[in-house]
Amino acid sequence: MARSLAARRAIAFAIALAVFALDRSVKWLLVGPYDLERSGPYTLLPFFDLRFTQNFGVSLGMFTATSAEMRMGLILVTGLIALGVAVWMLRERLTGDLLGLALVLGGAMGNIYDRFMWGFVIDYADLHIGEWRPFLIFNIADAAITFGVLILLARSLLSREKPGADENQQGDVPAATETIDA
Repeated sequence: MARSLAARRAIAFAIALAVFALDRSVKWLLVGPYDLERSGPYTLLPFFDLRFTQNFGVSLGMFTATSAEMRMGLILVTGLIALGVAVWMLRERLTGDLLGLALVLGGAMGNIYDRFMWGFVIDYADLHIGEWRPFLIFNIADAAITFGVLILLARSLLSREKPGADENQQGDVPAATETIDA
């Protein structure tokens, strides 16, 4: 039995909340009891360390906030983006897209919380091959945002709408037929 649209949206918002809670929990654990900032880094695998980092920018360290005003500006801009994602979720009908949006929203909320509380985003996941790091140090929120965007991109690039499939479903008026006067 297919779930109703309202149920699918509720599940998507629950996923966003779960991502936020997981991100907050891991950061609390690493900053609190494990005190990663002072006692780290910890090597978990030959290619993965836990290493405390303060990220004052956004994606890939761009738009670094060097003042309180810039920090509040980043919070405002990322908050507006998160609000836009939430509104998009309220309008979205496709389950796969709802999942991608939920991951983006949950991750955004985690990083916005950090920036508001600490002035920076707490990053800790260091994936590397020897000295080579294919990614900057990241966190669960960053990973959720990345996977959410990849889901949305893959779905938009790989899905093909069938001609005429959505005609007249959203109140479209059929094209008027032309008559030829003889």
